[in-house]
Amino acid sequence: MSLRGKTIFISGASRGIGKAIALRAARDGANVVIAAKTATPHPKLPGTIYSAAEEVEKLGGNALPVVCDIRDEVQVKSAVEQAVAKFGGIDVLVNNASAIKLSNTTNLSLKDYDLMADINARGTWLMSKTVLPHLRKAGNPHILNLSPPLTMESRWFKKHVGYTMAKFGMSMCVLGMSEELRADGIAVNALWPFTVIDTAAVTQLGDLGNQRRHMRTPEIMADAAHAILTKPAREFTGKFCVDEALLRDLGVTDFKKYQVDPKVPELDLFLDFFVDDATSGRLLLRRSEHATKL
Repeated sequence: MSLRGKTIFISGASRGIGKAIALRAARDGANVVIAAKTATPHPKLPGTIYSAAEEVEKLGGNALPVVCDIRDEVQVKSAVEQAVAKFGGIDVLVNNASAIKLSNTTNLSLKDYDLMADINARGTWLMSKTVLPHLRKAGNPHILNLSPPLTMESRWFKKHVGYTMAKFGMSMCVLGMSEELRADGIAVNALWPFTVIDTAAVTQLGDLGNQRRHMRTPEIMADAAHAILTKPAREFTGKFCVDEALLRDLGVTDFKKYQVDPKVPELDLFLDFFVDDATSGRLLLRRSEHATKL
């Protein structure tokens, strides 16, 4: 299955996981809308919508860089209109844009709470609502939210209630919209990493030093996203996918290629938030079994 000729609208695609998904689609020959706020170089973060668009086109895709703050309804509508005007429609929406502030309730400012709520939950809902008329005209329409499984356990809330609420808001969009749009044949799914991914957002949390060696690169999420977006929309919806689990089920066995440092044992990689014990246990067992076979 391929995304050739499909138009993929990705929020927050100037860097990180969003850009990796854009580049994976570009290798198929897709049309990619790079929608993000970064039009000029950031003093601390790499990449702009224009540099990401150049990379897409070098890989064989067609790119449209658009400045878009997904908190702003006018900008969202304009970005969607520009995409439709250039490519004739939209086949896939990837809600990647997100904000993170890992803080307890006492220390979290209202400004940071509002930022996470507005980008993660509200922004995802607004982007989905705005793109819907065009997805209804598409041949194999997908919405993919980069958000976690809805694991309602207090441990995932207690250290950062505000962030967890905001990310789970994205996942609740999947839970509800997948049923709301099932009759329209629009797939709505979520994708989340099993391990911590080495992105600019993570490095902004503090000086990580050698800890980055224990992370994976965004390419694992890009390959998992591609696998989801090429599935028949009417047959695959309402799923909360974890990258490694999805790819192992598809027969992938070489996960070293996704590591920042392939020399680090897989069992020493940092696990991400929100993955339940049953899923974690199953994946860790499969890793151990594979290592034994090798």
